[in-house]
Amino acid sequence: MNKTALLFLSGLFLTACQSHSGLQGTWQLVSAKTNENGKETLDTHEGKKMLKMLNDTHFSFLDHDLKGGKDSTSAAFTAGGGSYTLEGDQYTEHLDYCSYRPWEGKSFTFTVRIQNDTLIQTGKEQIKELGIDRIITETYVRVK
Repeated sequence: MNKTALLFLSGLFLTACQSHSGLQGTWQLVSAKTNENGKETLDTHEGKKMLKMLNDTHFSFLDHDLKGGKDSTSAAFTAGGGSYTLEGDQYTEHLDYCSYRPWEGKSFTFTVRIQNDTLIQTGKEQIKELGIDRIITETYVRVK
């Protein structure tokens, strides 16, 4: 086998190894940092639980308060999902379904990195018609 063919096959092998398998699984949100209009806020998600589930092609998320919706100041439930693409460290969610319908049909690109059992994603959420323009950094831990 000549060197060119060997290099080509090696490249194909490395590309095949860069699958979505590192992302696949269930992740629990630990914190979310938001920077909007120069103001940074940190949400430690206290009193709430959010899970993100990823398979090889799709993602979904569920977020709710831990008081069963019985506390009028913190009662919340949000869910959504759709397909995603991953190219290198660029992860793009295509939100096909969302309990807050104006977000449906939107795509959001994040830079992702995984350190041990921690997933960190940073990117821009922008929906002009809703006045949303912010940078978010979400930190998740893998659910075992």
